[in-house]
Amino acid sequence: MNPFSTSYESDTPDDILVSRILTGDKSSLNGLILRHQPFIYNIAWKMLGDPIKAEDLTQEALLKIISNLSSFQGDSSFRTWAYRIVRNHFLNDQKKPSQLFANNFEDMGNRLDASPSVDLSADEQEEKKEEIREVRLQCLSGMLLCLTKEQRLIYIIGDIFAADHTIGAEIMDLNKDNFRKKLSNARKQLHNFMLNKCGLVNKENPCRCHKKVKVALDVGIIDAKNLLFNKQEFSNFKKSIEADANYLVDEAEQLYTELHRDHSYKTTFEKKNFLELVLESPDWRDRLNLS
Repeated sequence: MNPFSTSYESDTPDDILVSRILTGDKSSLNGLILRHQPFIYNIAWKMLGDPIKAEDLTQEALLKIISNLSSFQGDSSFRTWAYRIVRNHFLNDQKKPSQLFANNFEDMGNRLDASPSVDLSADEQEEKKEEIREVRLQCLSGMLLCLTKEQRLIYIIGDIFAADHTIGAEIMDLNKDNFRKKLSNARKQLHNFMLNKCGLVNKENPCRCHKKVKVALDVGIIDAKNLLFNKQEFSNFKKSIEADANYLVDEAEQLYTELHRDHSYKTTFEKKNFLELVLESPDWRDRLNLS
C-alpha cells in the first residue's frame, strides 16, 4: 500500500485509526505505525545513505507524528499531515550523510575518475555478482546525496516512489507547477551526471560497476560479508509503488529512474522495533492513554 498513490486505501482509514488511538486503542497505534514506518524509513535511508542513522531519523519523525496526533483536525488527509511532519524533520535534521559519499556531483565524478578500473572475466563477474550489485546500489545512493536535501526529498517522493504530483506538492507544501519544476531540475542534474559518467546509462562511458568492485573490496568501501544495500531479505522500490505512476517520456530519464527504483527497499524490521519501545514506555502510554 503506497501512501503516495492516488489509490491509497486501506481496510481501516488513517483518520479512524487516529481517533481510536486517542481513546487509548493500542492495536490502532500498532496498525498506524506498521503502515507508515517502512515508507518513512526507506525515505530516510535514501536521504542519508546510512541504514543506522535512518533508523534514528525514522524514530524521531514518528515520535513527532505520535506526539502531535491530538492536533490532527482532518483539514487535510492524514497522509499529507503526517508526511509534512516527516518532511520538516528530514529537511531540518543535522545528521550528516555517510562519509563514504561525495558532497556534490563534481567531487563524485572526480572520485570515480580517480578510482582504478580492473577488468573481471565473465567467470569472476558471475562469482562476484552480489558485490557488483552492491557497488551499483552504493553508487546510485551516492548520486542522490549530491542533490540538495530538498531536491533529494522531492526526487525520492516524486520519482522513486512515483507520487502523484498533486500529492507530492501537498506534502512538500508547494504548488503543483513548482513541485514539477523542482522535480524536473533534480532529474536533469542526475541525468546529466549519469549521462556523462555512468556506463549503465551511456555505454560510451568507461565507468562500469564490475570494474570498480575489486578496488571497493580492497579498500573496504564494501564488505562482502556485510552488504548494506544488496541483501536477500530486501525488496526494491519498484515492488512498493503502484502501477499508476507518473511515467516519464524521455527514454534516458526513464532508464536512470528505473535504476533508482531498483534500489533496496527494507520491508522487515527487528522484533524490538520502534513500536515496542513506544508501547513499553510508561511516559508514552500515559500520553496516549493506552490500555
